[in-house]
Amino acid sequence: MKQTGVRLRQIVELFSFAVIRDFDKIDSTCIKVADVTRPGLQLAGYFKHVGSDRIQLIGNMEMAFLESLSPEDRRASIDRLFATGIPCLILSRSYKPFPELLESASQYKIPILQSDEATATIYGSLVKYLNVELAPKTFLHGGLVEVLGEGVLILGESGVGKSETALELVKRGHRLIADDLVEVRRVSDTTLLGQAPENIRYMLEIRGLGILDIKELYGVSSVKEQESIDFIINLEFWKETESYRKIETATETTTILGVSVPSVTIPVRPGRNLAIIVEFAAIDFRHKKMGHDAIKELTDRIYNR
Repeated sequence: MKQTGVRLRQIVELFSFAVIRDFDKIDSTCIKVADVTRPGLQLAGYFKHVGSDRIQLIGNMEMAFLESLSPEDRRASIDRLFATGIPCLILSRSYKPFPELLESASQYKIPILQSDEATATIYGSLVKYLNVELAPKTFLHGGLVEVLGEGVLILGESGVGKSETALELVKRGHRLIADDLVEVRRVSDTTLLGQAPENIRYMLEIRGLGILDIKELYGVSSVKEQESIDFIINLEFWKETESYRKIETATETTTILGVSVPSVTIPVRPGRNLAIIVEFAAIDFRHKKMGHDAIKELTDRIYNR
């Protein structure tokens, strides 16, 4: 499991924030907490449970409060906040910084950013972005494909046919997210998000052919940047000593980063069309989510005749 920070430079460039003061800290400052604070209470002098490692965002209420203070009290209020060592302060709605704010920022070397967006818009966008970027993550050898709206993660030993299956699914109109290496993030207690590392995004490797650029070969509709992992298919080589049942009644799950995901294990041997099997498994998974269980219905027919 890996969890890294986000450089302040990435945030500034992504959200097009104007840099009022940087003090050469935009590149060195690293955000490690997926939250944003509106420091109204802190400006009023209440610092219990303060999150000094969070981005601070000032909007209408905070600016109105600061404006109500005398220049001396305003400087003291801002000094108390900046003395905690916050990573940066963002002014929403293109608010102009008070002279006292700029003086305090110079003393404590706190970067000041500015945006013309509404405070709520900045807050929501930043928290959503940081929740994804700072989520616990891991890397898995496999393929991730969107099949009929479901994110299907295909796992298995090397040479079992993961990439060939993914290619056939793309030919059948489904979309490739990642091949060979899947970056998986836990964005909530129940949700996993998968994508390809940037340097191999939209690429697929077939032994004997080499690297294929799926986006160039099949168009932009054949790929997707990221997708939730809804269902996992574990491919394994057929074992002659294994007794495979025709009807599986047990519910199988695979746990990744502490999240249990519905899964199925499919034995592989020559002659089996894995793409069709994976496609059908995704359809069956959707039916079960909607309350339709073919095995249960068959069992009811047999025992209720």
